[in-house]
Amino acid sequence: MRDLIDLQKKLFPEVVDVMQQRYKLLYYIQIMQPVGRRALAENVELAERTVRSEVDFLNKQGSVEITSRGMHLTYEGQNILEQLAEFIKEVTGIKVLEKQLKDKLNLDYAVVVPGDSDNLDWVKSEMGKACVNYLKDQLIPCQTIGITGGTTMAAVAEMMTPFQDADKCLYVPARGGLGERVENQANTICAEMAKKAKGNYRLLYVPDPLSEDSYKTIIEEPSIKEVLEIIRKAGIIIHGVGDAVMMAERRKTSAEQLRLIKSREAVGEAFGYYFNQKGEIVHKVRTVGLQLEDLKHAEHVIAVAGGRSKAQAIASYFKPGQSNVLITDEGAAKELIRGISL
Repeated sequence: MRDLIDLQKKLFPEVVDVMQQRYKLLYYIQIMQPVGRRALAENVELAERTVRSEVDFLNKQGSVEITSRGMHLTYEGQNILEQLAEFIKEVTGIKVLEKQLKDKLNLDYAVVVPGDSDNLDWVKSEMGKACVNYLKDQLIPCQTIGITGGTTMAAVAEMMTPFQDADKCLYVPARGGLGERVENQANTICAEMAKKAKGNYRLLYVPDPLSEDSYKTIIEEPSIKEVLEIIRKAGIIIHGVGDAVMMAERRKTSAEQLRLIKSREAVGEAFGYYFNQKGEIVHKVRTVGLQLEDLKHAEHVIAVAGGRSKAQAIASYFKPGQSNVLITDEGAAKELIRGISL
């Protein structure tokens, strides 16, 4: 495909440019539909006159339908978008980014979606969709899937759909999390994913973090013990990666511990572990659920995290090689490659 693209650029450079532009329009219409021309022009950063001309063309071709509420993709438009996806990834260099991430972070699989979730809210939804598409290829019937909490995991749940070839799967929260906002708790996200995927779920009603005494008491509770055994046997783990200080503040960490996290120069957090730039664990909060050593039992450990501001956090987590799949966005991917190459 690369050779064909290079040939097209030499012989018909305008064809490749027009394809990219029209693909971008279809892509944004899909995300924002129903959408008006003005809003579309602002997001794709093209003159409204250009957008009007291109949309009229796409409408005549049957790819876009224009209604009083705005534009939306037709079935034909959706097909074109799906069929062109790999080609556009090659043209825009996203395919190269995915290969670089895979090689540099020693991953089995990497997905990069266009955009930067720091600036565009819908990019997080696109990461969620990419995660669901990856799951469709990997899930088998009766598998157990562990899920952490957070806004990115909530986006995965939002994009979840039923799996035709993977029924009776069990969804479990990978850790406790009572005390956070309800919509970002692992229990809430786990239940929503299970319902949308038409699977089953078990919940874990414990706060996060815990004191040492509380931890020892809670893990001996029969109902908690049973769920923990299920969680540790999960074949697939889906989790986020957070900025260390932001995560500590969100969990209402004490002032003393927050000073400790900052003094030890923690930049990333996952599963209650805090990592510095070298990937060393510099702090750990006591949580009920998956621990880092449990990850080696899972076949697919999928990190879903994006945004240029999170690149350092993602790099710190992956240096010890904890997960084998990364789903991220262009903003984080470019910053990751730049940082790794320095």
